[in-house]
Order: sequence, then structure tokens, then C-alpha cells
Amino acid sequence: MTTPTPPIELTGTAERLAGDGVGIAAAVLDELSAVCPVVTDIGERAEVSRDWWPVGLKWALDGQVLRRAAVVCRPRDAADVAGVLAVCTSEGIPCTAAAGRSSVTGSTVPVFGGVLLDLTSLQGIVTVDAVSGVVEVLPGTFGPDLERELRAEHGLTVGHWPQSMDISTVGGWVACRGAGQYSTRYGKIEDMVVGLEIVLADGTVVRTGGAPRAAAGPDLTQLFVGSEGTLGVITRVWLRAHPTPPVERRAAYGFETFAAGLAACRLILRRGATPAVLRLYDGPESARSHGTDGEVCVLLVLDEGDPVLVDAVMAVTDESCLQIGATPLDVDLVERWVHHRNDTSALQALTRKGFVVDTLEIAAPWAALDTIFDATRAALLAVPHTRAATCHLSHSYLDGACLYFTFAATPPLDEFESTYVALWDAGTRAVLAHGGNLSHHHGVGLNRSRFMSEALGDGLTVLQAVKDALDPAGVLNPGKLGLRSPFGAVAWP
Repeated sequence: MTTPTPPIELTGTAERLAGDGVGIAAAVLDELSAVCPVVTDIGERAEVSRDWWPVGLKWALDGQVLRRAAVVCRPRDAADVAGVLAVCTSEGIPCTAAAGRSSVTGSTVPVFGGVLLDLTSLQGIVTVDAVSGVVEVLPGTFGPDLERELRAEHGLTVGHWPQSMDISTVGGWVACRGAGQYSTRYGKIEDMVVGLEIVLADGTVVRTGGAPRAAAGPDLTQLFVGSEGTLGVITRVWLRAHPTPPVERRAAYGFETFAAGLAACRLILRRGATPAVLRLYDGPESARSHGTDGEVCVLLVLDEGDPVLVDAVMAVTDESCLQIGATPLDVDLVERWVHHRNDTSALQALTRKGFVVDTLEIAAPWAALDTIFDATRAALLAVPHTRAATCHLSHSYLDGACLYFTFAATPPLDEFESTYVALWDAGTRAVLAHGGNLSHHHGVGLNRSRFMSEALGDGLTVLQAVKDALDPAGVLNPGKLGLRSPFGAVAWP
């Protein structure tokens, strides 16, 4: 069974938050133990209570997690999940679902203690309908395991290749509305989900979707996609799958400005071409990632699929780039990116050196991207101790695209956390002020919760009403998505 990858060494088991989290009485522990295996060891509870949230890496080196779960429950199937949730609702105990724990926003951190519901025992492909191109898979299945079996035994691929591929699970992809690096061809995860099995807070098991399209009221599947475990716990997923691509084509281009590169990407999409990979880097990020002189903005292109279609897409791409004034670059740039695209070692290395480092990924209409690119980098660089703020475009659509900002700072040790918060405040509010959204694919978790009211407006009231209806006791992943918690306010930041 594949297991989660620790983000960095955890040097202790202390809690960063003051006060006590919600504990588990002996009688309740007995109830949970009768449902599924439980873990009470403090070291293991601390380990599973953290994810890849960059500020959490610094806490881990200081021997801390934000909050420890009081107990870890390890269900073996949906019935076990239902049993645990029924106990938590009855007893008013917070319950946070987790699997690969690859979130970078604190989504799986149990900020009020209680139960950490570890879904990693729910692994594997259940069925494959090769005729319809639908795969039924359990939520704790890690990305490489899914793709390996689909390709080897069925000649299929889901086409979802996030940077976290090696350390993330299907359930996490769906719960946080993730995106893969080939999304311009295959779509984001919400485009791939056919249906879900969800366990509600009271233990009720619900199935949604199942058809290619429907007109039977609102799409309940999409209600749960991106809900980050606050409305229910995903226990089964049906995903669309494609035949494994017979051919692949690559190209690389250089632009004098990021704005020119954006114009080329927009033109490519407007002409109907959807290359799987269309990644545009600003000058500093081109220099850091691709060894250029810092003046050129690099665009990497990769497509795969039927050769007739791929050839047409690459032809449109080439014509569009040249029309905007691009210079063809060495195609080996794409190979180097493919080889290193999932490498996270720099994050750990910079954290050990005392850097504040993180990424901010957002989506906006094409008309707003130039302004957001300039305003967000300027806002980040204006924060004291900031060393760098760079950007690349990573996912493109007919109406807009995703900009992915990377920032780094070197504050004094006692200003590490305040600098981290200031960078997120500055960057996020610059994006929101100029027409961008809160998140493209990393989700909200704890880190972005404080911005939800600004981002959604009255929509947050609607989301809260849905939460109250499905989880009236408020036990499912409390403290996330900016929703009210019966356990009090989150004492972070």
C-alpha cells in the first residue's frame, strides 16, 4: 500500500496553537475503536496532523504542528467512514478527512483536534468500463498507482498530472478541485469527475452523477467537488478516461515580454487549439528555471493524442506564436521541464535556510491578466524582506488563464510568520482588486479562509447555508473555507 510522503522532518510533537483541542473521552474512543482501527500514539498523531503547507514546514523544523488530532481513525471502507462520522456528529467531535496530505494550504490540518480520518486504506481501482471510458477508483489511491494500472492493463489514462502527482490521491484531487499540468487538453479534475460516493456527516451514504450529462436539477457532484471535506467525505470516485496517446509533439518559444506571450496563448486558445501543456514564464522565472538571460519569456508547448489532431494543434500554435513575434527556442527545454517538473527539493532546502517561500495560483479573464501580473508582483515585492516575486502561466482556457506566482523572502527569525502572512495578504488582495479569483487549483484550506468573504461576497452566505443543512453539528473539517465553526474562531493567523 502506498503511504503519504512527509514534507520535511518533524522534530517534535508540540502544538503551536495555544489552548487545548477537542479531546476524545474514553467511552467515545471505545465507540470509534469498535468501528475501525484507531491510533493514539502522540508521534503518529502529530505526523498525520500536518500537510505540505509551506509555513508548516518551518513549524515542523521547530518541533511543532499547528494542532494534533486527538485520535487517528483508519477506516477500511465506506461503512467504516459512515460509522466514524455518525459518532463524531452524535458526540460533537470535529473530524478532518485526509489521505496523501499533499495540500499546501493547511486543508488537512485538524485545527480543533478531534478525529483525523485517514483514508489511505481506501486504495485501488474498483472497476473499469473501457467501452465508456470510465474508471471507478477509491479516494486513497495515489496518482502513480492509478495511472500505472490504467495504462498497463487497460490502455487508458485519466490525464491528470499535478505537480504533486507522486504524493497526492484521487480523493484529494477532487476535494480541492485540483488541476494537472496537462489541463489544457484534459481539463481540471472537475471536468473529469463522472460521479461520486459521499458519506454525509450523519453517516448517510449518497451517490451523485453517473451519466455523461444530465438535466435533473443542480449538479450535486459539483457541489462536493472542491468542498475540502466540509460537506461530506468522498469514498468513491468515477473518472473519465482516455485512450493512451499514441503520439507526442513538443515546441518552445521566446517572447520579448510576458504580455506578448499572454497574447500568443490567448490567440492559440481562441483559434480552438488546446495543447496539453502551454506554460509561459516571465523573464526572472525563465532564467531560474530554463537558464536564459532573464530578458526572454519562455513558452513551453507539449501536446499528445491522435496524430492528426496533434499536428493541427501544433501548427496553430506555431503560427500564432510567430504572428505575435516569438522566436523558436531549443525544444530540449521541454524535456528538461518534463524531467524536473515534480521536484520539490528546493522548497525543503530554502525552508531550512530560513526563507519564506510559497506560491499563489489564481485565475482571471484574459482582459485582466496583464494588470494582475504587474500589480501582484509589485505588491509582493513591496513587503519588507521580499527577495523575489516571479510568475508563470500554467493553465489556459477560452476565456482566461491561471497565473502562478512564486515568492520568497528572508525575514529575521522572529518575523518569519508575520512576513508570510503579509505576503499572502498583499498578493491576494492585489489579485482580488484587479479581477482575479481566490484560487485556481490549490483550494482554500486554512491559509486562504480569511479571504473567502472578500472573494465570494454573499455567495459565502449561500455556502454557509449548504454547510448548515448537510452538517448541522459543524463537525466536518471545521475552520476551513471561511465557514463558521461551533468550536470557536481559528487562532491563526
